Amino acid sequence: MYRNNGNILYHYTDFQAVDGILRCAQLRVNNVLRMNDSAEMRHFMNHLCSAVTDRLQQDGYLSQAQTLQALFHDEVKKEYSAFAACFSFHRDDAAQWERYGNRGRGICIAFRREYLQRMAKGALSLQTVFYRDDMAGHPMVDVFCQLVRDGVPLSSENPAVKTAMRDAWACSVSFKHPSFSSEYEMRLVVSPFETGDFDVRPCYHVTKERIKKYYPLDLMSMCEKAGIKLEDLIAEITIGPESTQSMAIFQDYLRDHGLCSLVDRVSLSDCPLRRLST
Repeated sequence: MYRNNGNILYHYTDFQAVDGILRCAQLRVNNVLRMNDSAEMRHFMNHLCSAVTDRLQQDGYLSQAQTLQALFHDEVKKEYSAFAACFSFHRDDAAQWERYGNRGRGICIAFRREYLQRMAKGALSLQTVFYRDDMAGHPMVDVFCQLVRDGVPLSSENPAVKTAMRDAWACSVSFKHPSFSSEYEMRLVVSPFETGDFDVRPCYHVTKERIKKYYPLDLMSMCEKAGIKLEDLIAEITIGPESTQSMAIFQDYLRDHGLCSLVDRVSLSDCPLRRLST
């Protein structure tokens, strides 16, 4: 059985998206409202507030706990939208193929986590998805409690408090219900705040039913800043178990677009999805 040591992240998608990643060197980050909604983000903030105030009360900071509770109460009235690209630690996984890999007819690109982490700067962050309702163990609890222990004035205008709230909202993007914990997911998140250093213009995909907003990340530029090549970022490419794609033609596609070093990293899925779906 394959065991991922955490160094590789798998992005299950379709061939149109893969063409954008490989030929156009663009990775789309889509609106999180397509993955989880703003109610879930506020749900995270409410549970985080409870965990922070409980910890502060246990430590004897009663008035500070009340003040932070009021600050969180004001925060959850706000509406934010954030964008993310999703990855899993699971390689060649039946559930991932079904949910995100076009029902097994798509493709999976394996990214080296170390390089993605190096590329996640400024408004971008690489976050592990948190699958618990109880936020007592979340790192942001320690952040807010440390502000209190350091004697930071608890005002919504205080830069340290504003930063902590911004980071908490960013973490809310990577919160999911515990029933999804089997997905074992990470997300490359565009923070919905202070994106002055994020100079990517949004794009819109128009379908018959709606208009979707997304940000196309320039992988070539990001790789260059990280001191790597696009080919270094990609560990392997797996063609889905239900796909009719010829591996030889896909390898020709890579050669003809100057990605020769990726040719030998292509394989066909071993996942028995066909047998499971019949």
